[in-house]
Amino acid sequence: MLRVFYIKIKESALSVLPVTLIVLLLNLTPLVSFSWRESLVFFISAAILILGMALFNLGADMAMTPMGEQVGSGLSRSRSLWLLLFVCFLLGVFITVAEPDLSVLAAQVEDVLDSSLLVITVGIGVGLFLVLAILRIVTRQSLSGLLMFFYMLLFALASLVVTAGNGGFLPLAFDSGGVTTGPITVPFIMALGVGVAATLGGKNASENSFGLVALCSVGPVLAVMALGIAADGSITYTLADYSVEAHLGPALWRTLLSVGKEVGVSLGLIVLFFAVLQAVFLHLPRRKIYQMAIGIAYTFFGLVLFLSAATIGFMPIGFKIGTELAEQHRQLLPLFGFLLGLVVVLAEPAVHVLNRQVEEITNGTVTKRSMMLALSIGVGISIGLSMLRILFDFSILYYLIVGYFISLGLSFFVPRIYTAIAFDSGGVASGPLTSSFILPFAIGACYVSQGIDRVMSDAFGVVAMVAMTPLITIQLLGFRAIMAQKVRENTAMKRILDADDEQIINFM
Repeated sequence: MLRVFYIKIKESALSVLPVTLIVLLLNLTPLVSFSWRESLVFFISAAILILGMALFNLGADMAMTPMGEQVGSGLSRSRSLWLLLFVCFLLGVFITVAEPDLSVLAAQVEDVLDSSLLVITVGIGVGLFLVLAILRIVTRQSLSGLLMFFYMLLFALASLVVTAGNGGFLPLAFDSGGVTTGPITVPFIMALGVGVAATLGGKNASENSFGLVALCSVGPVLAVMALGIAADGSITYTLADYSVEAHLGPALWRTLLSVGKEVGVSLGLIVLFFAVLQAVFLHLPRRKIYQMAIGIAYTFFGLVLFLSAATIGFMPIGFKIGTELAEQHRQLLPLFGFLLGLVVVLAEPAVHVLNRQVEEITNGTVTKRSMMLALSIGVGISIGLSMLRILFDFSILYYLIVGYFISLGLSFFVPRIYTAIAFDSGGVASGPLTSSFILPFAIGACYVSQGIDRVMSDAFGVVAMVAMTPLITIQLLGFRAIMAQKVRENTAMKRILDADDEQIINFM
């Protein structure tokens, strides 16, 4: 166990250190200046982040992934489709309602929408689309066809939101698709898909095991857009206190308790569902249950450390980088946005779960290294483009319509498994560090560049951009694989045709 934990610490350090080094280098330049307290809190938070990420990844391997697979395969073996769909609907609703990132989103719009109404509506949206994702596996339907239909519906609703005069809901709606697929739900939902596909997925089980996160990310967007059409008035935004001092002293314990409560509720709901299914259907051996219990404890403490460190140390630093660059070096914002995007995705905890699962299910055809490279480039481009949108103040639809048109178009030319992996990756890449470091960076840049009135329309939406660009880069990875295979086949055929006939031995 200690050896495995050491490996997780090493992997986490390699993931978090690039972000830390960029902040350190910025502090050594005249571009940004941090106080000694800010620097100290940030570097301590980075160390805690590494520990929390290692514990989370260890817990995901021991508990979250096995639990999801056992639930999916166990319910599938019961041969009761209605029971499978009903349980998945409840899982989707309750896990989403308890997702920590969703409560942050709801707090931003409580002046316009009742936060409880928003949370419940988004939860129902995720539950319905999780049921749809399970039905897709059972009926073995094409993921790209479903995505094409629902994204067309999504942009049709977007036009109605704009017509209704509530265009400020658009970035918020698209961001909601990213925050609802958080670090707790992603490993469980992805493993649930693997378990169901292994039993009901047919000969393309590996391909059908992906796509649950992709479809579950669409439901919240549609739900928030529907609320946006019915809402009266525009969204108002109040700038939070992003100073380091706001999270120290008594506020430190309040942050730890708040994060612990949110993570505990989220994990508690999953454990409760699993306990009921274990008693009724699964009947796993005690040794397996004991191992999962230890993994759940690792997951809990790991996420509490990770989210607390991100809130206390990374959020103030992200905001200050955005404000100071916008004040003195606005033209550098797209470049630094790209650089931060390249390295921030390395530190998203659920990304490593996704990459490991992709490599296992594809038997090494899609490696963790190629996945991480495609994700890093995609997220870097998305944040760089988001900074351009902040500087020039235009609608996020200019990006999203073109981006989703390209990504859905690519789905017709690449193997379907790449499409499924790509759309899952979009939801996974937009994790808690994006919300607690990149979003404050964008808010700070927008606050200085365009004023507080444009924060909701210009700064928000960066999470949606992070969720969109991996759809293109990972499918391009699949397109490259196809072209490389064709080149190898053409080269082999050419060698055969150019071979000397005298060297061919005739055994007839």
